Amino acid sequence: MRKLFVLFVVIFFSINIIAQEDLSSQLKNNEGAESCAFFKQKILGKKMAATSSYAGNNIDITYNRFQWYINPSVLYIKGEIATYFKTIVPNVHNITLELDTAMQVDSVLYHGLPVFFSDSDSYLLTIHLPSALAYGTNDSITIFYQGSPGSSGFGSFMQDVHAGVPVIWTLSEPYGAREWWPNKNDLSDKIDSIDVFVTCPSQYRAGSNGILVQEYAQGINKVYHWKHRHPIATYLVAIAVTNYAVYSNWAQLQNSMVEVLNYVYPEDSVYATQQTFKTISSMQLYSNLFIEYPFSDEKYGHAEFGWGGGMEHQTMTFMGGFSHELIAHELAHQWFGDMVTCGSWKDIWLNEGFATYLTGLTYENMPTFPYWENWKSGKINHIISSPGGSVFCDDTTNVNRIFDSRLSYSKGAYILHSLRWVCGDSAFFVGLKNYLLDANLTYGYAKTSDLKSHLEASSGKNLTEFFNDWFYGQGYPQYTSTVVDNGGGNATVIIDQLSSHPSVSFFEMPVPIQFKGSNYDTTIVFNNTHTGQSFNIQLPSSPDTVNFDPKKWICSTNNISIIIGLRNSERNQNITVWPNPTHDILNIDFGDSKINNEVTIYNSESKVVKKFTSFGSKSNKKLNISDLNSGFYLLEIKSEMGISIQKFIKD
Repeated sequence: MRKLFVLFVVIFFSINIIAQEDLSSQLKNNEGAESCAFFKQKILGKKMAATSSYAGNNIDITYNRFQWYINPSVLYIKGEIATYFKTIVPNVHNITLELDTAMQVDSVLYHGLPVFFSDSDSYLLTIHLPSALAYGTNDSITIFYQGSPGSSGFGSFMQDVHAGVPVIWTLSEPYGAREWWPNKNDLSDKIDSIDVFVTCPSQYRAGSNGILVQEYAQGINKVYHWKHRHPIATYLVAIAVTNYAVYSNWAQLQNSMVEVLNYVYPEDSVYATQQTFKTISSMQLYSNLFIEYPFSDEKYGHAEFGWGGGMEHQTMTFMGGFSHELIAHELAHQWFGDMVTCGSWKDIWLNEGFATYLTGLTYENMPTFPYWENWKSGKINHIISSPGGSVFCDDTTNVNRIFDSRLSYSKGAYILHSLRWVCGDSAFFVGLKNYLLDANLTYGYAKTSDLKSHLEASSGKNLTEFFNDWFYGQGYPQYTSTVVDNGGGNATVIIDQLSSHPSVSFFEMPVPIQFKGSNYDTTIVFNNTHTGQSFNIQLPSSPDTVNFDPKKWICSTNNISIIIGLRNSERNQNITVWPNPTHDILNIDFGDSKINNEVTIYNSESKVVKKFTSFGSKSNKKLNISDLNSGFYLLEIKSEMGISIQKFIKD
């Protein structure tokens, strides 16, 4: 714990350069399909101290003016932070902000005079005001501090080298902002606007949020002034400093021309210029599908840094490479994550699931990227690689859990894809547009319930069961669709379902099944509300092929689709199978069918795994199925009376 200070002299300072070893650049250049979606999870496996009771609960921050002094060759920061606020409760005596104890607070000024402050080992910096403030008072404080920041989470304040040149960047998600500047580090209060002044040696450039208002010499240093006039979450405030090469692309949107400003390492500039123009088509697509780029009055930008992924800092994403997926994912966050930000880390999928799904939409909508089917298959395979796990984040102190690539990213994205299927295309995109434009959410925070409400309003559907199953619940379904051909195009479709996790007994979904015959190809949607549900349909003729969910709207696995020939269902009603589920022995009572019985067992790939014959005149039989793997199976029972289909589960 640091001591209580009363300071009467404010010292303005400059950085003393000290020799330090360069940090390794081991995190560089890991591009590709993973992009930041998986890199965020992989980079560190640390637990972080999530603040149980956030600081600053008695104020609303309206403005920050940041003045930072940085030399990228030294892992050090010096700062002067002016925080303007409005009190939101009566009788405010103290203002509490978060700041890591590695930072040394030199003084705090209030109305130009120093005031008492105290700090503790729990990240809290408390400023003691000379007199209480009434409710609704507009006021400000200025904090002077310095130090060598720690590095938790994803490396909140990092130093590295590229081509022998030092670089410093920040990355504050989820809780790391407190490690390098004093702030209100929560997901309830956005800063209404900011000005960023970075002073650094003249051979370097500094990138940040908003518009570069001016850059000017100050002795041997240069000062870069960035201005951002949109509300911004604390964790999205960022700076990066090195010898950047600079160039711009331009995106023509319906109502604006947006600059895509690129700060890249000089040694990567040829490669970067060949890639960053791809930002334009993705920005145009997102603007057409949702609303126009939400910061079009300022800019969008990239600043290269030493990661293998990216971080969606508002109006200037920090990039470890320039692959299409990384560009598309991080750009998507400007709508979903920056303009509308998850209001709790429990709802991180509102950031990451959306950015992942929008990347998929680039493949669906851009003919130059014919990977839509592969994208869907890849996401399903990733989700089903483990049977459990909820998209709802149940441990917000664990970085890996928050940014779980399988749950927050892939399954979060597939929830959106399935919602699009359940709601219908038009209602889905209208609902998302209304979500972005909701006056209570736009440039603010949202929870999953907000998204649910807008999609229910646009679709007219009650989505409570959907969210209970897919968002709060765990796992995914496995389907068995049995098509019994009754002749003359008449068929009975029986849909069974097995859940991969006991938290969800059944996933109620509209189920699409494709039927192909000699002269037709049709898809019928079945409102599947329980397992074993039976539907009678009429087709032009007997189907030759049956495909379950051909366009992959539902995240499911090992689905069985099988066509069974003509049966006399009425004469076979008395055939029974038990117990079900079973472990070792399956009993079959053949009822009236006394002779010539034949039993075939099909697995989840519609392959024959066992066959039993020669039961003689026995009316029942015990089948040993102990060698079968757990899962869904079909029994095809043939006799002189026809064919009967039964299902069983091997546990």
